[in-house]
Amino acid sequence: MPKLTSFTIICGCVFAASIQAANPVFAPVTNKPFVFQDANGRSVSVPLVDDSAKRKLSAPVAKVDPKLSVNLVRAATIAQERAYAHSKKRCWHFVKEALVAAGAVSSYPKTALAKQAGDELERDYGFKKLAINDPFAAPIGAVLVYGGKGAGHVEIRDKDGFVSDFRAVAPSKRKLIGVYAKA
Repeated sequence: MPKLTSFTIICGCVFAASIQAANPVFAPVTNKPFVFQDANGRSVSVPLVDDSAKRKLSAPVAKVDPKLSVNLVRAATIAQERAYAHSKKRCWHFVKEALVAAGAVSSYPKTALAKQAGDELERDYGFKKLAINDPFAAPIGAVLVYGGKGAGHVEIRDKDGFVSDFRAVAPSKRKLIGVYAKA
């Protein structure tokens, strides 16, 4: 037994020493660039990003419009949960499924092209085209429809950005046809 006790003390000392080594002391952030050595031994300098620059890098956080249907906010959440990191070229399919799952539409929309989504949502499901030309100004749950060559693009505004079959912090670069929502 005495050997076990001394072994425990030795392990305890080693463990305590490793905990102290794992808590480094950081110097206050200055305006100086961060300098480190890369794998080849060269010094590399990287500018530090302060809080004001971080705010410029992220998209503005969207707001919930209390006049809009709560099902649209639910659709945005469902789309966010199901979205991939990169496009699968199935934006309208994913948005349709999110709208149906959230109860924002009563049946599965029939149009094939994303750029036709706005017309169908207005005609068959009670959506209205909002007087918004800036995608960042769209409320959470709003459906943004884009035109252009091919099928177009459609996405739902969520609190951090835009989501369809993939997540993005920036809206599509295509021409915005309209922003659609319902009360």
